[in-house]
Amino acid sequence: MRTTPPTPRAPHEPPVTLDRRDGPFGEVALRRRGEVYEIIANGCFLMDTSDGRSERLLIDAAHRALGARPDPSLLIGGLGAGFSLAHAAASPVWRHIAVVEREPAIVDWHLHGPLGRISAPALADPRTALLPVDLLTHLRDTDVRYDALCLDIDNGPDWTVTEDNGALYSPAGLALAARRLNPGGVLAIWSARPSPAFEETLRNAGFNGVGTEEIHLARGVPDVVHLAVVPA
Repeated sequence: MRTTPPTPRAPHEPPVTLDRRDGPFGEVALRRRGEVYEIIANGCFLMDTSDGRSERLLIDAAHRALGARPDPSLLIGGLGAGFSLAHAAASPVWRHIAVVEREPAIVDWHLHGPLGRISAPALADPRTALLPVDLLTHLRDTDVRYDALCLDIDNGPDWTVTEDNGALYSPAGLALAARRLNPGGVLAIWSARPSPAFEETLRNAGFNGVGTEEIHLARGVPDVVHLAVVPA
C-alpha cells in the first residue's frame, strides 16, 4: 500500500471516480486519472498503476534469494494493482502462486473491472489461486507451506495505514510467516522506506540473510524490499 500521492500525469484533469464502496475495512474507491488508475481507501491514496517497478522487485528479489531451488511455490500478500502477481505469473519458475486479498472491491475490480488489464492473464493461469481472505488469518489457519512469501499489504513496518496490519511486522506476525515457509524459504516485505529497526526485528525473530533492496524514485525516499531467510 502507498500513501504518497502519484505524480499527476495530467494536472489539468481531475480524477474520475469509477466506483466507491463500503467494505469490511472502510470505504474504498477506484479512480482514473488519464490512463492511470488509483485505489483510495478511507480517503487515503494507496497505490496506482503508473509504475510497478517496486512490486516487480518484490518478486525478483525473493527469487534471487531462493537461489536455484527447483519449482518453488509463492504466496503474494496483497493483490493491489496486480503488478506483483502479473510479474510472477509471467515467469515459468513458479510452480504455484497463491495471492491473498481481503478487500472484496479490489478483487472485483480485477475480475470484472479495469484492473483486469494488468492481472487477467495471471488470474487465468492454472498455477494461480486467488484467496479472498485476510493475510494473517490465512497464515494462522492454513497448513500449506511456501518457498517464498512476498508481502505488500501496507506502507511497511514503520507506518501502517490500517492499524491491525501492524501485527504482521510484530514478532508474533513474523513467527506466523516463518512457520508457513519451507526450510530455507524467503520472506520479502515491501516498505515505503528503509527500516534498520525492522531488520533487527527480523534477526531477533530467527531469520538469516537479512537485507534490503531499493528502488529509487523521483520523490526521493526509495521504496524498499526487506529480505529474510528461514534457516534451512
